[in-house]
Amino acid sequence: MIEEGDKVMVCLSGGKDSYALLDVLISLKKSAPVSFDLIAVNLDQKQPGFPEHVLPEYMATKDIPFYVIERDTYSTVRRVVPEGKTTCSLCSRLRRGTLYGFAEANAVTKIALGHHRDDIVETLFLNLFFGSKMKAMAPKLVSDDGRYVVIRPLAYCKESDLAQFATDQRYPIIPCNLCGSQQNLKRTEIKAMIADWDKRYPGRVENLFRGLQNIVPSHLMDKELHSFESPGPDVLLAYRAENPMDGAYEISETSVKAELNLWGESESDDTQIIQTTSATAPVP
Repeated sequence: MIEEGDKVMVCLSGGKDSYALLDVLISLKKSAPVSFDLIAVNLDQKQPGFPEHVLPEYMATKDIPFYVIERDTYSTVRRVVPEGKTTCSLCSRLRRGTLYGFAEANAVTKIALGHHRDDIVETLFLNLFFGSKMKAMAPKLVSDDGRYVVIRPLAYCKESDLAQFATDQRYPIIPCNLCGSQQNLKRTEIKAMIADWDKRYPGRVENLFRGLQNIVPSHLMDKELHSFESPGPDVLLAYRAENPMDGAYEISETSVKAELNLWGESESDDTQIIQTTSATAPVP
């Protein structure tokens, strides 16, 4: 994610995840085999009651440059989005545009965000259920125009671990009032669903996350990823004629059991053979 000579901008919101991200990268900077620079940036969106003193006071204890970008996206979102509707999408776009602009003006080569494993899994279901897209968050993402690189160093971290770490570190957490005031957010619904799965079926979230790293495009339906082209009948039959199989195509129960490793060693040397030829299949 981070290369020699990078200038990494940590986006500090005041939430537990961004605090942890900052500490992780500060520690990494001391031991990494590559040399890189760090800066921290907070976007002050002018939310009512936002404690403007918290982050500057906290960052005064850190030995890296810290910048506050002031942009009143709160008023814009409230003016544009109807009452009761989710503001996250518009807020995110406005925030991203501002951060990208700051990155370009300050020679930033990597933009570090504090999204964790649970954020990624939740985003998968949000996009699937409400956007009809099989899409999550990439640990490393190059923008469509190639101008910006976003990294998520906490991508493999569990939210519960980060919450405990934040408690141990006594971070001065700043809640997001703009998002948190909306009780029926779709993400809240998805989070509750996944939490219930994790409680009833331990390990399911880990399996979901691993599944995002084991995509088989040919078994989905996106023609942009897989053409689904196949040889015509004449080509297929000609290939089979030129490449005959050695003997009958057999499926052995013993070999299947060994492959799946469901029963361990075979209890008997007797093997039932199912043949695809017209020959009679011997059954013990």
